[in-house]
Amino acid sequence: MAETPDPETIPVAPAQAAELALRDAEGDLNPAFVETVAAAIAAGDATRLNELAGDIHEADLGALIEALDADDRPRLVELMGREFDFAALNEVDDTVRDEILEELEPETVAEGVRELDADDAVALLEDLDAEDREEILEAMPDVERVALDRSLDYPEESAGRLMQTSLISVPAHWTVGDAIDHMRDADADDLPESFFEIFVVDPRGKLLGNVFLDKLMRARRPVPVSEIMDEDRRRVNVADDREDVARLFERYNLVSAAVVDEHERLVGVVTIDDVVDVIQEEAGEDILALGGVKNDEELSDNVWWIARSRFLWLFVNLVTAFVASSVIGLFANEVQKMVALAILVPIVASQGGNAATQTMTVAVRALATRELTAMNAMRVTTREATVGLLNGAAFGLLTGLAAGAWFADVGIGVVIALAMLTNLVAGALGGILIPLTLERMGYDPAVASSPFVTTVTDVVGNFAFLGIATLWFGLGAAAH
Repeated sequence: MAETPDPETIPVAPAQAAELALRDAEGDLNPAFVETVAAAIAAGDATRLNELAGDIHEADLGALIEALDADDRPRLVELMGREFDFAALNEVDDTVRDEILEELEPETVAEGVRELDADDAVALLEDLDAEDREEILEAMPDVERVALDRSLDYPEESAGRLMQTSLISVPAHWTVGDAIDHMRDADADDLPESFFEIFVVDPRGKLLGNVFLDKLMRARRPVPVSEIMDEDRRRVNVADDREDVARLFERYNLVSAAVVDEHERLVGVVTIDDVVDVIQEEAGEDILALGGVKNDEELSDNVWWIARSRFLWLFVNLVTAFVASSVIGLFANEVQKMVALAILVPIVASQGGNAATQTMTVAVRALATRELTAMNAMRVTTREATVGLLNGAAFGLLTGLAAGAWFADVGIGVVIALAMLTNLVAGALGGILIPLTLERMGYDPAVASSPFVTTVTDVVGNFAFLGIATLWFGLGAAAH
């Protein structure tokens, strides 16, 4: 009789393994995996569900949650129990996260939040309604609740909200051996999940310097940590804006930075993984703002909310479109006399708008990264005007030749060439000067620049083309 093989030694067919893989060859979620997880949820099979999703990374778990039906999401959290990593909820859209947290018991959420680093816990709780947040905090032990309350008291976009409070600090009189033994003997729950450095403080908690782990491990045990610490290491204030923190990391290639309060006492540490998230969020907000979309809009938001949030921007653009059209109205008689003008007028405005958008995008980004300042504004403005002049001359020539050949009229070619040159220079100047002006006035140039820049190019383009045509062909005189 053939021996029955041990199920654990039976090889899995490649097709079957691929079928249950989390992601496919292109890196997208595998629909078969999502369906298998959904089936486990429907069957209430917690064991099977933890086998499938218990060990996957928080980012993958977040993607899996978003791929599930809305009703299955809170059930997944409940069935996985303590195996569910609540950090995954920071990887999903705000709307999805809020819907899940509303369905869960405060005690369940509190238990999950306790397992998170302080920065992840703050990120999870900060967008909740005050009442819901308080319910969750009330379900937590006093020590942890007080620590989270203190972090949530910092300004919303500050380093205090971004930092994690779990770190390792040692007194200056300790030796390298003391520091190493302290980390080896400490309870695992008392140490950060991952860290790059230890901090040296005085008896009042004031930050004196830091020591990176590689430097610590190379030093002899009897050496005092005060002799190998870096006293000039970059640090951030707890009230610093998170964009300023991100720029500091970018400028000095930091992987972590100590956070101190107004008395220079060590209160936390910001790490590169959190800064990467900030950079991504800020870049995404600027891109959305340039398109007139609110920075908190998510793919999971409902249609009515999205329509309302976009209405104001579209209304502003409608008003500016009427302003541009009124310029054409000033030349209504001239346009009626030459059909070519009606056909060609959108070309000048459109090309000027495209050139202005290019300049505006560069200017808004440079302002956001502090590359464009009052010191170099004149030089950058001159550069952009020169670029507009060169492109205006090139495209004016191309457009003039095409329009002249199209209508068999050299004059119309000259008119549109001059108008194109004028509007591309105007677009370049508008694209740089309008964001600079808005920044100086205290407004966000990413949000407010686009309608003004579009209006400038439409008005200048229409007025230049129709005005030059009127003068060139004597259309105004012919009307009398």
